[in-house]
Amino acid sequence: MEQAVGIGGETGGHYTLEQVLTAALRQQLAIAVWRLPLQTEVQACISFAPQSTPAIPALEPSPAGFLFCPFETEGEHGHIFLKADIRYSSLTGQITTAPDAPATKASLFTEVVMQSEIGEPSAWPIPAKPTRHADRNEETFTAAASLAVDAIRAETMEKVVLSRTSTTPLPAGFSLLKAFEKMLAAYPNAFVSLVAIPGVGTWLGATPEILVSVDQQQVFKTVALAGTQPLCEDGSTANAIWRQKEIEEQGMVERYVLSCFKKLRLREYTEVGPRTVIAGNLMHLRTDFKVDLKEVDFPTLGTDMLRLLHPTSAVCGLPKEPSQRFILDHEGYDRCYYSGFLGPVNSEAGTYLFVNLRCMQLLEHEAVLYAGAGITGESSPEKEWQETRHKLQTMFKILSEF
Repeated sequence: MEQAVGIGGETGGHYTLEQVLTAALRQQLAIAVWRLPLQTEVQACISFAPQSTPAIPALEPSPAGFLFCPFETEGEHGHIFLKADIRYSSLTGQITTAPDAPATKASLFTEVVMQSEIGEPSAWPIPAKPTRHADRNEETFTAAASLAVDAIRAETMEKVVLSRTSTTPLPAGFSLLKAFEKMLAAYPNAFVSLVAIPGVGTWLGATPEILVSVDQQQVFKTVALAGTQPLCEDGSTANAIWRQKEIEEQGMVERYVLSCFKKLRLREYTEVGPRTVIAGNLMHLRTDFKVDLKEVDFPTLGTDMLRLLHPTSAVCGLPKEPSQRFILDHEGYDRCYYSGFLGPVNSEAGTYLFVNLRCMQLLEHEAVLYAGAGITGESSPEKEWQETRHKLQTMFKILSEF
């Protein structure tokens, strides 16, 4: 039985997210803070000893915690698991310690939480080895997109997702907590997250795309999400008109999900869509897939689908191998944890892993923002550049509010 740690180690106590975040930063502990789409509860987990593995870990036997994984499955960046040694819920204001968490560290953390409103908050962690970022201008990005269109028309691949970075100075008065709170308010439909891991770095994001989830009712879900256009002026999806390029792009992602089911010989699933959904200032086409694990004997479906899906055709391309090779050869920077995946594992609500899109990485004085666009044989490189500009606005909007 877990015990809520309060003042003096007794059950009880009521803390703010600011106290919990400040205490974690002050003690240089790894912390993940998140809110699931359309929920009000903000949750956090603090890990005393983050684990890094070279491959995607199995979900089902995992203790409760938070996964933070890179774009490249077998690259230089590790798949990081934060075991939930300490958990926090904004609904109760309590912090809860896991039974196997080191008692001395848990007790010290509680003491620091109680004092954490005193003084300035500590700096957020930055990478031990800064990754290569080379912001592309319109000319160099559209040149790479043109190369991609030529490769697709030559039938070396069907689709590739090219991304770029935009590095901007952090505004005066920037606050990690306030930025997270601004994202919560601006993007209620998104998975909003803040991940700060010593030696790895600090990331903020508001992603619309679920990769894999298994809820309390043992229902597995994934989505096919692709196609992008600015939100209609009236803010509704009723007048959305999709071009053939976007319909085909979404169809590719859908077929990719179905091919993964086929590899696992899974036939019992439901499919709903495609339909138009809103994500911040954008609209996308989305198809939902669902499997009831109470009716289908497939206990490892979450892990098996995760390993087959990632990186999805929505962030990489089709077929996976040639498109990923094109990205590594022509994108011009290290994606690191952008377009990887993240989320809570085996929490009380279940497992919810999202693609790390609409995000930024915080450096000491700068923010690195990320955005990508799906290139097909029908693509206009100039329109793909505009799509990345629209997507970058999700995080620029947050920074502009300081």
